[in-house]
Amino acid sequence: MTKRATIIGGGIIGLASALALARRGIDVTLVGDDSSRQAASWGNAGHIAIEQVEPLASRAAIRSVPGRLFSRGGALAFPPAQWRYWLPFGLRLLRASSPDRFAAGKAALSGLIGEAMPAWRRLAAILPGDSLLREDGHFVTWSTAAAASAGRAAWAKADTGTARFRDATAQEMQALASIGIRPAGAIRFTDTGQIADLAMLADAMEATLRDAGGRTMAGRAQLVARGGEAGLLIDGAPVPDPGLIVLTAGVRSGAMLRPLGHHAPIVAERGYHIRAADADWPVAMPPVVFEDRSMIVTRYAGCVQAASFVEPGDADAPPDPAKWDRLEAHVAALGLPMRPPFTRWMGSRPTLPDYLPAIGKSRRSGNLLYAFGHQHLGLTLSAVTGEIVAALATNERPAVDIAAFDIGRFE
Repeated sequence: MTKRATIIGGGIIGLASALALARRGIDVTLVGDDSSRQAASWGNAGHIAIEQVEPLASRAAIRSVPGRLFSRGGALAFPPAQWRYWLPFGLRLLRASSPDRFAAGKAALSGLIGEAMPAWRRLAAILPGDSLLREDGHFVTWSTAAAASAGRAAWAKADTGTARFRDATAQEMQALASIGIRPAGAIRFTDTGQIADLAMLADAMEATLRDAGGRTMAGRAQLVARGGEAGLLIDGAPVPDPGLIVLTAGVRSGAMLRPLGHHAPIVAERGYHIRAADADWPVAMPPVVFEDRSMIVTRYAGCVQAASFVEPGDADAPPDPAKWDRLEAHVAALGLPMRPPFTRWMGSRPTLPDYLPAIGKSRRSGNLLYAFGHQHLGLTLSAVTGEIVAALATNERPAVDIAAFDIGRFE
């Protein structure tokens, strides 16, 4: 029985894993170096996307690339100066998008996402407050009749797992119009979820972890090989007995695994948002997706946020201000009630070429578990991933088949 565990990475996956372990009676220390909460865990759209069961590594997604390029008004950007990151990733994605691999990936991801909302309900039940998790669905809107017809048909054809949608009612269209949104068409997913506020979620999870006997500490972690186990350095100093190590370090995970002989070809998929503290946006309005602009707008407790863009590249490269300018232009063109000044943010989603996460036990280091690479679904899959990590740590069989998520698939 595991007595002690060290979690590397203080994002949503790390916190969910730490909480699940601490509630099993394990002595948990979570080590992170993002005290300002700038990681993607705390800058995402707050959307629990149980409808996204089809991996983005697909032939259909590849065929759509030309029409989605930033230079043509879309959300997909390939910064020329960062080609050393996105070109190898793109070649691997091409190989991962064969029909057979897509079908297998979809089956694996569907099983994981199918447990996402039940796991979130269980997690929310132990957190302070009773309004962090909402299950009000979300809107998808289009600005022209042609886009609405094509978009609705595409959603009708897509596999959305357990999520269901319908046409927006006349009353819902009036509610959208009341805040200046006058789409040519809209659908409403009825059973997807939202986190009411990401900062409140982080505070609640950290407080609950402390109450369960866990602790957090600031520091930069480094993995080293020590025989058949993983050793740990924090800020360069060896940790004598880290116990079980759980790697949940997002985009840094691939580099951290190299000394142990693992290969994880992860890329930073950079996303951007702008936030307005001054906005006439109803608190009860669920997230609104403007699909023909590839933008999602979310009402949080103290702000309204518009988010977009997929920019594979270097996590440490400076952000591109043109992305923020485009978001502000979208807000202005749509007449959304979001007033400047805007707070600007850029963060990196950790993405593997097959758009599946890496979750499992190391075959090289007996004391190492890993859970990273959740791409756009980190928030969605965090609760169920934490439960899987706890099951692996206690030699139980996870409720979900995780064979497809073994990091060995890249070795």
